[in-house]
Amino acid sequence: MWRRTAAIIKKEFLQTLREPRMRVVLLLPPIIQLIVFGYAVNLDVENSPIAWMDQDRTPESRELLAEFEGSPQFRVTHIPAGEEEIQELLDRSAVQAVVRVLPGFGRDIRRGQRTQVQILVDGTNSNSATIISNSASQVVARYAGRIQGEQRTRQRTVSGPGPVRQGPLLSAESRVWFNVDLKSQNYFVPGVVVNIIALVTLMLTAMAIVREKESGTMEQLMVTPIRPIELMLGKTLPFAAVGLLEVLMVTGAALLIFGIPFRGSMLLLLGCAAAFLLTTLGFGLLISTVSSTQQQAMMASFFFFMPAFMLSGFAFPIRNMPLAVQYLTYLNPVRYFMEIVRGIFLKGIGLDVLWPQVMALLVLGTALVGLSVLRFHKRLD
Repeated sequence: MWRRTAAIIKKEFLQTLREPRMRVVLLLPPIIQLIVFGYAVNLDVENSPIAWMDQDRTPESRELLAEFEGSPQFRVTHIPAGEEEIQELLDRSAVQAVVRVLPGFGRDIRRGQRTQVQILVDGTNSNSATIISNSASQVVARYAGRIQGEQRTRQRTVSGPGPVRQGPLLSAESRVWFNVDLKSQNYFVPGVVVNIIALVTLMLTAMAIVREKESGTMEQLMVTPIRPIELMLGKTLPFAAVGLLEVLMVTGAALLIFGIPFRGSMLLLLGCAAAFLLTTLGFGLLISTVSSTQQQAMMASFFFFMPAFMLSGFAFPIRNMPLAVQYLTYLNPVRYFMEIVRGIFLKGIGLDVLWPQVMALLVLGTALVGLSVLRFHKRLD
């Protein structure tokens, strides 16, 4: 019994390791994923880009600006001039929050009267929004405490010992946009839609041509009058239809089961999904042309999907990753579709804001499909 079992184990090792591509697939992906995930997986919110809108322009407001600039949690990147610019910055996710100092801020501080600082937070990511809101409130509270301490010191110097007049009552008023209740489901469920569509369409396409090779019917197809491009279209278009159908099904489930808000256009979502399917189907075809067995195609699909999933911004903010990894994510089509889906679901933004992501998907998809066609012709030759 043990001799036969040992023989089977030896055969499986030899069969698995005799293929050079299988050895690469078995050894290289775990190392790459360990390195990428070890650096990229970071839930801390720091160095967050914010916009500063000063409607008071007094020494007191500039001191508060210095507090935000000196905080490691924030980085002032924009100075909007009006409400429309604030709306545009938040729509494009150029900033995660807007700090607005209202007129009369400095006057109320000097008089010791109650005043407020308004903080507009992008609530698309509920976890980040909560942390940013709390951190901004702490910066304002720290500034208020310092001002109160300085005013008490001046009063004691002028009037001597005795009761000290109450300092300014400064507080921060936070307003969350797009995800008012800060529900994590509203953030994660649209991302799940993206990942389901990516995984299913990628694996189905990757297995399509490999299945023909394993069953021995590829040679039969090659001697028929059908041309290579027709064969590829016949293999991919059904999966494109399946992908669009899944978009409708998963979106409907998200709305009915989880009550996720949908503020955008369904037609725009389907159009962007078609652009995204161009990338997944193209990569699936490329995998099928370099794989000899369905097992290889399956492992290659997961090798692509897992890094694409982790580096898409689904759970970990891309801006918290190392700079080299941030540049790497520009080659990740899942990143662009993740931004599109969350923007349509939660923000209701249109093509005027999303066109850079759509163009990136079209460019990546066209390149992948073209490379797959060239590779497929070479294999047939």
